[in-house]
Amino acid sequence: MNGDRRRQFRISVLLFVVMCSIFSMISSASAEENGSGKNVYVIPIEDEVEKGLESFLNRATEEAEEAGADHIIFEIDTPGGAVAAAEQIGELLQSLEIETTSYIVNRALSAGSYLALNTDNIYMNPQATMGASGVITQDGTAADEKAQSAWLSAMRSAAESKGRDPQYAAAMADSSIHMPEYDAEEGTYLTLGPSSAEEVGYSNGTVENRSDLLEALELQDASVNESEMTIAEHIARFITNPVVVPILLSLASIGLIVELFSPGFGIPGIMGVLALILFFYGHVVAGLAGMEAIILLILGIGLIIAELFLPGGIAGLIGVGAIIASLMMSGRDIGQMAMSLSIAFIVTIIASVILFKTMGGDKGFFRRMVLTDQTSSELGYVSSENRLELIGLEGRTVTPLRPSGSALFGDERLDVVTEGGFIEKDKLVKIVKVEGVRVVVREL
Repeated sequence: MNGDRRRQFRISVLLFVVMCSIFSMISSASAEENGSGKNVYVIPIEDEVEKGLESFLNRATEEAEEAGADHIIFEIDTPGGAVAAAEQIGELLQSLEIETTSYIVNRALSAGSYLALNTDNIYMNPQATMGASGVITQDGTAADEKAQSAWLSAMRSAAESKGRDPQYAAAMADSSIHMPEYDAEEGTYLTLGPSSAEEVGYSNGTVENRSDLLEALELQDASVNESEMTIAEHIARFITNPVVVPILLSLASIGLIVELFSPGFGIPGIMGVLALILFFYGHVVAGLAGMEAIILLILGIGLIIAELFLPGGIAGLIGVGAIIASLMMSGRDIGQMAMSLSIAFIVTIIASVILFKTMGGDKGFFRRMVLTDQTSSELGYVSSENRLELIGLEGRTVTPLRPSGSALFGDERLDVVTEGGFIEKDKLVKIVKVEGVRVVVREL
């Protein structure tokens, strides 16, 4: 009897252990299906696509990788932007080994649709759209044939890389492709809504919000981390905007030129310096400007300052060239930066002409760039010693006259000034006027 009881007890214990194991396996599988224990990063892609956004996405995805993220969700709402920045971001998305999902919250147009196509999954809000990806220049016209061909190839490649039919990506970038069934007549770029995107395999589903998206991805129980831009990144995105760059450069040029015509250092100079600092700060944060550009800028400013003490004007020209080169080096697109500099140059010339006409060439701050006061005897200036006998003497300069300096007349060394021009060292000069201690010479 005791043996039967022991046998029954052992069987009961064994059954209990088996049941617990089965229950544990079921619970574990259920938790895995719901994403429990998984780490999800949500990264926004908002506003225009430009270099500042690329810098932010580099940082955010790097943080996600370092944190061991299992999934990255990009919440997209962008009208598009710079092709060069979009292509760089596309390479970044392709390089990620973590599964990626684009959730189009509102719109993924132009470069935005390209970014979405570079992710593993695409989900759309019921009101979202994607497409209309033709390449448009800053003046609103279509880009040249070479740029359009390269962009069309990039759109096709992005779609194919994730197993999507490339013909629809091509229709988004090429208005000559005829798709009337999706309201894309010839001459119109293809734009897909949620239902049409699902139909052509460009969307995995339509969801109302992030919670529904996580449920669709079976990640409702996952740990969700949101990446946000820092204040510095917000500033960098604003400053590197193609519209803002020429404005900053114009402010810098106008402020510094006005400051040259003004005594002391005031508001125009501060405005110009701040504009330059903001320009380089934003481009450094965005990863566009490196230390070489900063060093070149400092070198250029130093040479311009040195020009005040050196003859010939060569140092000043080299300094201006160094500053322009530093600005060009701070932009990924040389053509775009050249256009911004050209706009700033034109605006500065126009502003200078307006100021000159308004203030007058012989009054206001323009008058201060030339010393007009005279200490002639006709105006009542007298000296305790007026050496009129020096007039007509010839001698040789022993220092450059800029316009003042020293010259040797026989055995006597005198402090002299020119009539306004520059005379190099070791040149023959003649004294033409003496007013007290002011000895005026002219080059022979």
